[in-house]
Amino acid sequence: MTTKVLLVDDDREVREALGQTLELCDLDPILAGSYVAAKDHIAPEFDGVIVTDIRMPGRDGFHLLARAREVDPDLPVILLTGEGDIPMAVRAMEQGAHGFLEKPCGPKNFVAAVKQALGLRAEVLAARRAQAAKVEGDAAARMLVGRSPQAEAMRTQVRAIARARPRRWSAARQAAAPPRWPR
Repeated sequence: MTTKVLLVDDDREVREALGQTLELCDLDPILAGSYVAAKDHIAPEFDGVIVTDIRMPGRDGFHLLARAREVDPDLPVILLTGEGDIPMAVRAMEQGAHGFLEKPCGPKNFVAAVKQALGLRAEVLAARRAQAAKVEGDAAARMLVGRSPQAEAMRTQVRAIARARPRRWSAARQAAAPPRWPR
């Protein structure tokens, strides 16, 4: 199961306390104190989720959310804030945040939100691996590019032709066939 949590907060004490909470629940926190320290961990193959404070010096949690959505729209990001309000929560959800929690947040609620996001991430990554394996073993998907209904219909036809058994030439047809001359 996916257990990595990129935890971003400029307040060292909060960051370490939340990291310890995650460790006590057998999760693997990756602690970062800023957008700059966190951004290099974000990749489409990142096997985890992001929990970030919103208000930080320099680039804030919304910038990190935007970066994560740009790199991988399916990467769950949970935003934390000690100064939240309804418009901020609405903005977070409109921009694609997986969750929005206010500090101080109880450990049970915090861990439940993180585990729910990790479960979603595990499903997404498993689906990607299954799709990659399907494409890897499927010559039609590798060679015929496109997402249109016509491209999919063409792949379906090619697969059907590939599965069809080749006809065997009967002795009579072979005798009637024109001779092959060496080149």
